[in-house]
Amino acid sequence: MADLIDADRGWAPGRGPLLDDRIDALLRDRERASSAFFEDNAERIARLCHRMAERFARDGRLVAFGGGPAARSDARHVAVEFVHPVIVGKRALPALGLAGEGGSLATQVALEVEADDIAIAFGGEAETVAATASARARGCLTIAFEDDSGAEWQLVPPAGAEPFVCQELVETLYHVLWELVHVFLDNRGLLEGRSARPVHDSGASSFLYPFLGEQEHDLEAIVADVRASVLMKADETCALRARTLTEGRHALLAAAAQLRDRLDAGGRLLALGNGGSATDAMDVVADFRAPFADGPARRALDLTEDTSIITAIANDIGVDAIFSRQVIAHGRRGDALLALSTSGNSQSVLAGLREARTRGMLTIAMVGYDGGAVARDGLADHVIVAPSEHIPRIQEAHASAYHALRELVERADRALQKAA
Repeated sequence: MADLIDADRGWAPGRGPLLDDRIDALLRDRERASSAFFEDNAERIARLCHRMAERFARDGRLVAFGGGPAARSDARHVAVEFVHPVIVGKRALPALGLAGEGGSLATQVALEVEADDIAIAFGGEAETVAATASARARGCLTIAFEDDSGAEWQLVPPAGAEPFVCQELVETLYHVLWELVHVFLDNRGLLEGRSARPVHDSGASSFLYPFLGEQEHDLEAIVADVRASVLMKADETCALRARTLTEGRHALLAAAAQLRDRLDAGGRLLALGNGGSATDAMDVVADFRAPFADGPARRALDLTEDTSIITAIANDIGVDAIFSRQVIAHGRRGDALLALSTSGNSQSVLAGLREARTRGMLTIAMVGYDGGAVARDGLADHVIVAPSEHIPRIQEAHASAYHALRELVERADRALQKAA
């Protein structure tokens, strides 16, 4: 099949555009859903940032949880964003992610959460709803993205939006919450139900929050500014997504066709990344392991999943080898590797790609900035670049790109059949 796709143009020679139109449709669907969701919820999101800041200022933590494979990736993603800030000037905030591999979610949440915590639920399964109810009964601020979740704050994507679109909206939302909660942390004198007053003592939490030069402001003025920032960030996400999928459409189309060939022949997709990109690798594998449209579940392996293997390699050899050693163990000619890196310069990712090349694997990379060493040194067969220096926006564009890849893999043969 791959030889029927023109890698430069993204269509079958002499047949006219095939999957190009689908990428345009995917972008339109996302733009419409994003506009509706964030315009309807911008003020609520701003006020939720305020509520979350109160909890953090009282030594509360963010506890995220999800039972299914995709929900697990989001729970891990939001936790790493809060604990390990990637933007200069943002402070680390306490957060953890709970998932199904730890046993019953309801039991884990009941054992872990405390009254001042923030509980974020991903997914609408009965187990997740029960865990949300447990957190709310304990006194947590509860947030969810499904109807009938039982959470105090329900921020539900537009009705009719496809599951991938809903997940992307939620990812942008929790990135925005992380980015903008700091506005209120820098103005801690304004707590819920109180007007401006002198800044209170943060007590034992002061080591986490090295606030300097705090000033009192009018709460409603700050909420209005944060609301405007929510809409601005949502627009930035849409713009970068459109640029990434438009400029990278031919790489996506060619990658999808070649990946389809390999999967149909019994090959596997291996995925890897670090930090937030590791949770993207989790999500990629979850998406490919689930049937899509008329297509079957596909073989996929997450190289970020086994912490015992990762820590053994990191301890005995070095962090740069955490993926290449696993590619040596698992990678075979006929397999494919998808590498995710916001910088395109992570040494462990570069080493993994190089090793995959030596083994005759198809290599696909999704990167940010200018593509980094991955693009400059031609380390992948297909490179999709999200041209931004803002890591949350890059990760959001990557989510749209690998969701598009998942769909295009299943549509590739139907498009060619239609053209024949």
